[in-house]
Amino acid sequence: MINRLTAAIVDTRDTRYITHTQRELLTQRVFQIASGYEGGNDANSLRNDPMFKLAADKAPLDIDNPLACGATHSRMENALSSKDIYRMAHALGSQFIASYSTPPISITLDMDHTADITHGQQELSFYNHHYGNYCYLPLLIFEATTGALVTAVLRPGKRPTGTENAMIMKRVFRLLRQHWPLTHILIRGDGHFSNPELMQLISEDGNADFIFGLPGNAILTEKAEGLMKNARGHLEMHLALAAQNLGPAVSAVQMFGEFEYAAKSWSQTYRVVLNAEVLA
Repeated sequence: MINRLTAAIVDTRDTRYITHTQRELLTQRVFQIASGYEGGNDANSLRNDPMFKLAADKAPLDIDNPLACGATHSRMENALSSKDIYRMAHALGSQFIASYSTPPISITLDMDHTADITHGQQELSFYNHHYGNYCYLPLLIFEATTGALVTAVLRPGKRPTGTENAMIMKRVFRLLRQHWPLTHILIRGDGHFSNPELMQLISEDGNADFIFGLPGNAILTEKAEGLMKNARGHLEMHLALAAQNLGPAVSAVQMFGEFEYAAKSWSQTYRVVLNAEVLA
């Protein structure tokens, strides 16, 4: 799988500039990261490791033909442009699409940001209070059923804006629709994806839906109060019955409801599903 991914990433560049050395260098780096060696300097002690040499199509026991050193990896990483990084994200998406022999009827994509902790003075590394550290905050998109990685986008360690989320997903949709024009796409994510730009983009696709978390506010709390009151009443009733040995002990009551809601920044109303849960 890693060899195919490496080939897909390299092949996105103009074939006139692809060399065996570049392919070998990238293969070495991918395998080292996958094995837990994240720093480029780790290559200095691993460049003669037989297993890494074998993975990069080198004779594993030939001590006169080592892999690249840390300095070479550093030059490669600093030579990448924004276009190269975009091509990598595009190659991951193409690899995902190629894993299907026929277009699926529907797919569910999970969006999430994850902290990539940084060390030293790394460019665009910011302090993120939620994670309590300096980090990058790359966006990862997975296919929910199989867990397959659709694509990954490296980005700064700050919270993304709605415009940024929509900009990224617009490119993902464009790639998917080139191959799967009739596939229904469901996008899922937590509360910081429920922004008008991204919701509008998904709605305009015509064959896509979304399920996003929704941060609370005074209006939502007021709309939810009726169901919450009902749940609290049911729990009190169950506790009272249990105290008289007239029913089983209940530790929680959970109810579901729904209502229409539109924030001022939204262009339309959307269905909001409420999970009202009261614990004993």
